[in-house]
Amino acid sequence: MNRVRCLVLNAALGPLDYKVPEGLYVEPGSVVECPLGPRTVIGIVWEAERLPGTEVPAEKLRNLRGLLPIPPLSAPLRRLIEWTADYYVASLASVARMALSSGGALKGPATMTEYRLTGGMPERMTPQRERAMEALEGEQANIRELAGIAGVSEAVLRGLVNQGVLEPVEVDCDRPYDAARPDFAHVELSAEQRAASDILAEAVRKAEFAPFLLDGVTGSGKTETYFEPVAEALDMGRQVLVLLPEIALTENFLHRFEERFGASPVLWHSSLKSTERRRAYRAVSNGSAQVVVGARSALFLPFAQLGLIVVDEAHETSFKQEDGVRYNARDVAVMRGHFEKVPVVLASATPALESLQMAESGVYTKIDLPSRFGGAQLPSIDTIDLTEEMPPQGMWLAQRLVDGIEERLERGEQSLLFLNRRGYAPLTLCRNCGFRYQCPNCSAWLVEHRFTNRLACHHCGHEAPAPQACTECGEPDCLVACGPGVERIADEVAERLPDARVFVATSDTLNSPGRAAEFIAAVEACEIDVIVGTQLVTKGFHFPELTLVGVVDADLGLEGGDLRAGERTYQQVAQVAGRAGRGSKPGEVLIQTRHPEAPVIAALAAGDRDAFYSAETEMRREAGAPPFGRWAAIIISSEDDAEAREAANRLGAFRPQVAECVILGPAPAPMALLRGRYRYRFLINARRSVHLQDVIRHWLRQVDHPPGVRVAVDIDPYSFV
Repeated sequence: MNRVRCLVLNAALGPLDYKVPEGLYVEPGSVVECPLGPRTVIGIVWEAERLPGTEVPAEKLRNLRGLLPIPPLSAPLRRLIEWTADYYVASLASVARMALSSGGALKGPATMTEYRLTGGMPERMTPQRERAMEALEGEQANIRELAGIAGVSEAVLRGLVNQGVLEPVEVDCDRPYDAARPDFAHVELSAEQRAASDILAEAVRKAEFAPFLLDGVTGSGKTETYFEPVAEALDMGRQVLVLLPEIALTENFLHRFEERFGASPVLWHSSLKSTERRRAYRAVSNGSAQVVVGARSALFLPFAQLGLIVVDEAHETSFKQEDGVRYNARDVAVMRGHFEKVPVVLASATPALESLQMAESGVYTKIDLPSRFGGAQLPSIDTIDLTEEMPPQGMWLAQRLVDGIEERLERGEQSLLFLNRRGYAPLTLCRNCGFRYQCPNCSAWLVEHRFTNRLACHHCGHEAPAPQACTECGEPDCLVACGPGVERIADEVAERLPDARVFVATSDTLNSPGRAAEFIAAVEACEIDVIVGTQLVTKGFHFPELTLVGVVDADLGLEGGDLRAGERTYQQVAQVAGRAGRGSKPGEVLIQTRHPEAPVIAALAAGDRDAFYSAETEMRREAGAPPFGRWAAIIISSEDDAEAREAANRLGAFRPQVAECVILGPAPAPMALLRGRYRYRFLINARRSVHLQDVIRHWLRQVDHPPGVRVAVDIDPYSFV
């Protein structure tokens, strides 16, 4: 092969042809260094017949500059990249970039210098040095990463190095991970679990594509069930990928995994240090990483010998990427299993309606775990009608719910209060002039966070100190917090039950695996009486002493224009209800609502999941909504409102006229300003028979936009802001 076609990681360039110099061997999937003008760029050798491009005369071809020291991307991974780009109307380069997600890993074997505390003290202690030494206890990383952990400058840490407080450690970047042993521990499974695990293990042995929906009630032991096919894959020398929706769930999973297999799995998520990403990436690509547990981006890792994929909590909306390539990891996981010819397990207590429909139609094999493990019973569920049992003025918890918490305190049991709203209050206004604090970059109110004494935007991350006086009229002590967040609920519990030990569990407080581990340990040691949390606590945690769950506002998720609002509310409340009574003690769930007659709330109270899903299915069928129809969104954005509006109108003028395809818009997005960009949306609803992606591609090709305009396509959207 003396001529190759390369996919370079720049969507604007398209495929480029190069000459292979004498002595260099490359094949499809090889990662190479390509000359581009005076620069060198990374490229992937691709099959020319699958990557149409302009033929360049042989005499004009430039030589490749080198082959990077990693195994070639496999044919199944290349097919997945092609499918993802095609289905989600994204550039091939932007998807391929996700498969080369560790720049350091591409450079080959290496060592590096990391630093750790020696136990010594500096000659002169300063506040910054003291803070750094406290923060870095037990940490080892390079200077830049340690500075980020400690919140100090690199100069402060270099001073500690010079004084012997931090010592250098030479680290092999590719040191092997501890081996997981499939026979490390014997686990007693129920008859239901054993039957399910036998089916999954047999699928692993067959080494064929087979999608499964593992539908088990909360507490049924789904994790222990799919650990058995994981063990089967390990016995066969195959690799396993387990996807989790939240980093905070990782620590709990790690504990259970280590108990079963005697070693930790390999982690992959955005919080990893660059050295950890490099080590994990190279171990995956050379096959030594046996089990990888990660976030959605782990789907595009270059596994050498994949044998099983598990998507835990497969209904979770956080598996949907909301920027860049807007893919759904649940669906892409199934496609990776298809290309790799391996089984895929989607595990959930509240499966997505689309997954249930695929099982109904026979595409997925459905495996049920209808009972809790060890004889534990599902909790009793009751509603509190807030129009009849109103909380005291200025409070948010009905007396019956507070009485329930007090009973648990007396019995030494734990309670969980769920409200999917971070911070203290969602809106802050001035009672003197009515001014409302809004984000300067987004069409959103700033949320008060009293723990940090700041106002924050939950969309772009903008923060400002909480003012002492109104910034509009100057009146002091006139700001009013409107509505509750979890911090306000925690304050109310502390006020009404002063002896209760309360912990607020959100992505603000559990923002690292270490903090999540501390939280789990505190709950298991019964050092926390009442957990007040967001959706982060609705899944994955198993606390035997937690016997009461209170849903503070079940109606919250039903507000707004989210087309999946009913399903999402059912899933969240059912999942958080499943935290109650997971041990030997019975559990109780109290749902506060102003609309107990709403179909979602009534189904939750009756424990009738089938009735809810049946009604939701018929509603979707009539509306031509997924899984019976297709949705797509096109978002036009610019830093200039007029430019964005004009671009949207210009695109609208070229809208295609296609049978069984309705195009709505353009209209200002509900979140009309996001991260400093003005946004206009089209929403497309089409029958499944319509080749929707082809329609969108042809439409977008007809219109050129100014450099400041961005066009984003969202196939199967979950967010409608």
